[in-house]
Amino acid sequence: MTTQTDRLTRSIARVLALPIWQGPVTAVPLGGGITNFNLLVTDARRRAVVRIGDDIPVHQIMRFNELAASQAAQAAGISPAVLFHEPGALVIDFVEGRTLTAADLRQPDLLEQALSLVQRAHRHLPRHLRGPALTFWVFQVLRDYAATLTEGGSRHIPALPDLLAEAEVLERIVGRIDMVPGHNDLLPGNFLHDGTRMWLIDWDYAGWGSPLFDLGGLSANSGLDPAQEDWLLARYFGQAPDADLWRRYRAMKAAAALREAMWSMVQEIRSELDFDYAACTAEYLETFRTALAATR
Repeated sequence: MTTQTDRLTRSIARVLALPIWQGPVTAVPLGGGITNFNLLVTDARRRAVVRIGDDIPVHQIMRFNELAASQAAQAAGISPAVLFHEPGALVIDFVEGRTLTAADLRQPDLLEQALSLVQRAHRHLPRHLRGPALTFWVFQVLRDYAATLTEGGSRHIPALPDLLAEAEVLERIVGRIDMVPGHNDLLPGNFLHDGTRMWLIDWDYAGWGSPLFDLGGLSANSGLDPAQEDWLLARYFGQAPDADLWRRYRAMKAAAALREAMWSMVQEIRSELDFDYAACTAEYLETFRTALAATR
């Protein structure tokens, strides 16, 4: 049986063999990767982060899409530079800074910086995206996750009919959308701050979809209060949100939280990484229930 230690050992060996390093080179694991291995590599010229991971169809992660979005985000001044890539490996310039927390993103100045990055992504990535690009429709993701959980004999199967019924209602409320290239994974840990500016990283789930998904995800994952949400919507759309926008936003926020919960449910039965996905599922189900109650 292949252990996580074995996979990490192989990943380090592969990273050290990449053809871009100069002089002595070392690689050490970085925390934070829950769908791939992240390693910090130091050679004679620089430090870089190497992300090792293949396509993950069960999560709709396709590495060609991640690469295109990462390169576009670099060109738009949103993400660190892509230094090298080959199938299954992406090398990104290392940013000396700290990953943010939900409490950080509830601070007005940091929330403003985060929203600015999201707006820049939605508005400027189309100028730089090359080649085919995926779409991201959260309700299709939820339906696909439910099928995966059913096929895999998940302990959550009894809850799926009610969750899917709630999702159908939310999808009707969201209605027609404007499409933007979204990040679609706005966890606090995907924002970095180097002391001068903020960066947005990890474009695994990038795809064209509704801006409300990123806004709802940012809010749900950061625990924003109603006043902060009002500011978020007014700042993004340039005017105070009306009742219709609030209703559609709240529906998408609930869907974003449900996506996180069902993502974790799938990880419970599919992932080989050493991570407490059961606790993650419980946390996001609670976030979903809170967000769902606000749509009533």
